[in-house]
Amino acid sequence: MSLVLQTNDLTKKYGKQIAVNKVNLNIKKGDIYGLIGKNGAGKTTIMKIACGLIYQEQGDIQLFESSNLEKARKRMGCVIEQPALYPDMTAKQNLIYYDKLLGITDYSNVDEVLGLVGLQNTGKKKTKAFSLGMKQRLSIAISLLGNPDFLILDEPINGLDPSGIKEVRELLLKLNIENEITILISSHILGELAKLATKYGVIHKGVLIDEFQAVELEERCKKCLTIVVNNSEKAAYILKNNINISNFKVFDEGKICIYDCLDIPEQINKELVENGILVSRICLEGNDIEGYFVKLMEGDK
Repeated sequence: MSLVLQTNDLTKKYGKQIAVNKVNLNIKKGDIYGLIGKNGAGKTTIMKIACGLIYQEQGDIQLFESSNLEKARKRMGCVIEQPALYPDMTAKQNLIYYDKLLGITDYSNVDEVLGLVGLQNTGKKKTKAFSLGMKQRLSIAISLLGNPDFLILDEPINGLDPSGIKEVRELLLKLNIENEITILISSHILGELAKLATKYGVIHKGVLIDEFQAVELEERCKKCLTIVVNNSEKAAYILKNNINISNFKVFDEGKICIYDCLDIPEQINKELVENGILVSRICLEGNDIEGYFVKLMEGDK
C-alpha cells in the first residue's frame, strides 16, 4: 500500500531546544493515524512541517511518495490551530472567501463541501451564532475545499461537548471511508481517538517512541491473570492438563500470564499448590485503553 506521508530522521530545533528529534513517521493511504503525546511533545511541530508552515533543520519528508512537496501539498488540507472564521459571514460566505484565497473561481464546490460536513441547512445564520461543534465542522469544510486526499487535523475535538465530539467523529469516519481521505489527527481525548484511529504514533519529548496498528491495541490492553511460581514448566503442564487452560504464556523468572479463565483464580491457585507448586504471586493485570495511552505518553513502553 502506498505511503501518504513518510519522514526520515525529521528534526526541528527552537534555539537549543530540540522539539522533534529524528522522527520516522509512516502513514499509509487509507490510515486514520492518531498522533499521541503530551503538550510540547512535538505533535503540532510535525504537522506544521508536513504542511510547509515551518521547516526542519534535518531529515527528509515525502508526500505521496514524492519529494516534490510544493506539488504534493496541493493534495492536502489542514486544520492547525483555529482557522479564522468571519463571524458576520454565513458558512457559505466563509467558504467562498477561502475559495478566492485558493484561487478557485468555480464556487460550486461550496455546496458540496457544506453537505459533506452537515452544514447545508445553515442558510443565512452567521457563524458567530454557530455552536463550537459547528465551527469545528466549518473549519474542516475549509480544509476540504481543494478536494484533498490527505487531511491533517490538530486537536479537532478539543473543547467540544459530547454531542460535538460525536458529530466530528462521524464526519471524519465518513470522509475516510466514503471519500477515501487519509487523516493524520492529534487529540488529548484518548478514548475518543481509539474509536477513530487505525494506526498510532506515540511521541515523547520529540522522539517517536512507538508506532503500532489499532488491531494491536486490544492485544496490548488485554487483561490477564499473572502468577509467579517456583516451577513454571510444571505449572504450565498442570494448567493445560488439570484445568484445561491453553491460552497462556510462560515468561522468565517463573512468571505465567493466563488470558482466559480469569474468574477462577482460587481454583487455579488451589490446583497448583496441591500439586506441589509454590505460588508467590497471583493477580489480575492489564490496562484500559486510556491508562495504556497515558503510560505511553509518559515515555513508558
